Amino acid sequence: MLRAAAGIAASACIATAAAQAPAEANKATAKGAAPSAPPDLAALIECRKEVPDFLALQPAVRDPLKAVALGWKPLPQANPFMTEFALVEPISVFGHASSHIAFAGDSIMAILDLPDPRPLAHRLDLETGIDTPAKAIFGKQLRQTEQTDPASGQTLIQAIILNVSNVASHPGKTLVGCSYNLDTEDPAPAPTASATTAATAP
Repeated sequence: MLRAAAGIAASACIATAAAQAPAEANKATAKGAAPSAPPDLAALIECRKEVPDFLALQPAVRDPLKAVALGWKPLPQANPFMTEFALVEPISVFGHASSHIAFAGDSIMAILDLPDPRPLAHRLDLETGIDTPAKAIFGKQLRQTEQTDPASGQTLIQAIILNVSNVASHPGKTLVGCSYNLDTEDPAPAPTASATTAATAP
């Protein structure tokens, strides 16, 4: 129906076991390396960042030590397709406070204490993917960019999709977030010698 719906449906991919390890995180910090600026989670969730910003978080998603160093507490997996964290400092997303985030595939989400996702989806002017009494998914592609890699000739296609939904594993909650899709398109093959000759023959 929409590219947005496909992007939202991708909210079911990463499954990373997590365990808290603050002592190791403190040991890493004690080595004296200057801490980098913390990621702007609200901007990422509200689709105000780009694919490289999202990809920069993947080491923390996969490594509990790096997550703890950022102030994220790994949570047990209530959903096998989501990797969840509690935040030491809550963030504000579209006017709603949250201290609970999740990653699924190419998406980062905030989990809000909103029993019905529809009012927020309508306020954000999202398109309907699914809307049944049990399941609601809304989304919209906000922007798409294409860039050709001069070395490989591949076209890199970046699509940014805002989505709002609910999920059975988190009753009474609304998931709002952004999908950072990155696809590649191979360059068109060069014409063969015979095809070139045929095309230029009188």
